[in-house]
Amino acid sequence: MGTTGAYDALPPAVPEWLNKGDNAWQMTASTLVCIQSVPGLVILYGSIVKKKWAVNSAFMALYAFAAVLICWVLVCYRMAFGDQLLPFWGKGAPALGQKYLIRQAAVPETGSDPFYPMATLVYFQFTFAAITLILLAGSVLGRMNIKAWMAFVPLWLIFSYTVGAFSLWGGGFLYQWGVIDYSGGYVIHLSSGIAGLTAAYWVGPRLKSDRERFPPNNVLLMLAGAGLLWMGWSGFNGGAPYAANIAASIAVLNTNICAATSLLVWTSLDVIFFKKPSVIGAVQGMMTGLVCITPGAGVVQSWAAIVMGILSGSIPWVSMMILHKKSKLLQKVDDTLGVFHTHAVAGLLGGLLTGLLAEPALCRLLKPESNTRGAFYGGNGGKQFMKQIVAALFVTGWNIVITTLILLAIKLFLPLRMPDEELVIGDDAVHGEEAYALWGDGERYDPTKHDPTKQGWHVSSYSGEIAHSPYGSGARGVTVEL
Repeated sequence: MGTTGAYDALPPAVPEWLNKGDNAWQMTASTLVCIQSVPGLVILYGSIVKKKWAVNSAFMALYAFAAVLICWVLVCYRMAFGDQLLPFWGKGAPALGQKYLIRQAAVPETGSDPFYPMATLVYFQFTFAAITLILLAGSVLGRMNIKAWMAFVPLWLIFSYTVGAFSLWGGGFLYQWGVIDYSGGYVIHLSSGIAGLTAAYWVGPRLKSDRERFPPNNVLLMLAGAGLLWMGWSGFNGGAPYAANIAASIAVLNTNICAATSLLVWTSLDVIFFKKPSVIGAVQGMMTGLVCITPGAGVVQSWAAIVMGILSGSIPWVSMMILHKKSKLLQKVDDTLGVFHTHAVAGLLGGLLTGLLAEPALCRLLKPESNTRGAFYGGNGGKQFMKQIVAALFVTGWNIVITTLILLAIKLFLPLRMPDEELVIGDDAVHGEEAYALWGDGERYDPTKHDPTKQGWHVSSYSGEIAHSPYGSGARGVTVEL
């Protein structure tokens, strides 16, 4: 029984170039990163916020995950990892065709040819794009108009994320220059933190009452989401070499060492200054450790991972708990979950430390012909550190400008911030659904009855002094002095 047409061109199910181990690990790593987002960050966001925002916060993450996948396969994957259009951008095209997806994976501008199909690589890189948008959402929880968010996700993916990804990973000018971003300290974390802060500025703040008191509605669920995030990071950094190799093993170990160290340092600082260990603080310390190690996970030694953990548990702590209080700009901008501190500051810190601590032999595991090394190892290491600084400036500047332009364009058609009457009620006003319908913290929304200005509720304006705590309560995080 013969077949004709397109089916004749199909290769065998296991072609000669396919490495089953690499393919299995890459798909496993992809699934681990997906679990970080869904259900990990969906659970984390839905539980770390005030009860009235649980549904909205979780849904913003879930929507972004779905929207990014469709945009990714329609045009964005090849903008980030395809043939060069500009030094910082690839040529957009669909990644849906059978012939394209079943052939051996390749990133044309880097010469990388992993031993598995394009379908595996397309899906793996999607997981990074999705989590970047979800992390960004943490800055605008509790007030961004959901329709504006639905428009923002595909636009930011197309005009911001793909630029950073191509420039640093896809063979763009920063990749060719030799900048190290092993698994997304700049592409994912610095960009989401800077774009999140920029978005928070343009969207505007939460209600004053929410800014002053924003306790998590379920600390145990928050820990469950955080745990999924931590465990999934083994796929996040372990999948970056595109193979089940030594670099992947080093990256997984370093990732967990740095996260654990950072959590312990952050918790210790909480005990020293606040006399009690904070569970939310421990999650923040875990996060900054995971973020900080990401740009160098596979190229630094394990003792260096401890050093990076000590610094990621202390420097972002200082920026969040002390400098935030002293900065008029940071006080004005309502970054709901402190994404600027946990991702932008920690991502920048990790990128710079990688420029100091990247070990030459480990760098050669990823690029055998490379002479890359951190400044700590002499040679051309000083130049490497400067390259890391320049790359950070490019990513920061691009995200500020593009995020601003996207939001101003959306604002022409949709309000960026929910109206105050919806902000008073929360989920029931926005979605007609509540996380805790039987014991929620507000009345059901009735647009014919609920006018906050007539019901005697206090609705804050944008002006005036607004108390802020990164931990969601005005009682903590604002009294530490240098």
